[in-house]
Amino acid sequence: MSAAVDMSTWSLISNADGFVQLILFILFASSIFSWAIILRQFVALRQARVDYNDFEQAFWSGTQMSSLYRQLDQVQNTLSGLAHCFHTGFKELLRLQGKSGMSPQAVMDGVERSMNISVAREYQSLETGLDWLSILASVSPYVGLLGTVWGIMHSFRAIGAVEQVTLSMVAPGIAEALIATAFGLFVAIPAVIAYNRFTSTADELETKLTNFKDEFAEILHREVFAHVDEGEA
Repeated sequence: MSAAVDMSTWSLISNADGFVQLILFILFASSIFSWAIILRQFVALRQARVDYNDFEQAFWSGTQMSSLYRQLDQVQNTLSGLAHCFHTGFKELLRLQGKSGMSPQAVMDGVERSMNISVAREYQSLETGLDWLSILASVSPYVGLLGTVWGIMHSFRAIGAVEQVTLSMVAPGIAEALIATAFGLFVAIPAVIAYNRFTSTADELETKLTNFKDEFAEILHREVFAHVDEGEA
């Protein structure tokens, strides 16, 4: 009677072919990298949502824009999102209005350019790491499948060297190979879920940022051209 074969996960990994072990190591490292991105992006997007809501309430609360600007100017190096867009636009407005010979339209063009740059940088910040999650979600199953195919080929070569094949001889090799596919899915599934969730949240915040930028630009436009109308009157 043949002895029972150790089919524990650790035994299968430790006895796997060297190439399969390399694949498993790559997938394990990819999983750590993926979770590091997921945790970082989760915290960053949650904080961004809080900051967006807090500033939106402060902006529409009736506070004077000049007063709000002075408050933000004291912490300008830490600003992001709506606060950074507002600070950038208002700062550019004050700078351009201080120049002589600037037409209202030239002032507004400069303000909108500065806010567009701020918005573009915020987009990049919100989407940090999403490209890596997309890559890991797409590639990891194929990397695991490569390990599985290689492991099965290795098992069949070993089987071909013997005359009588038993299930106890075949099972460990096949199980070792299938572990690579399981590892690939273990990396890919959280990455796919996180990518879809973070993309949805980032799109929501980007829409809010774009809407705020347009509304703020319209407010500044009315104020800038109101002074011109008053001067003409």
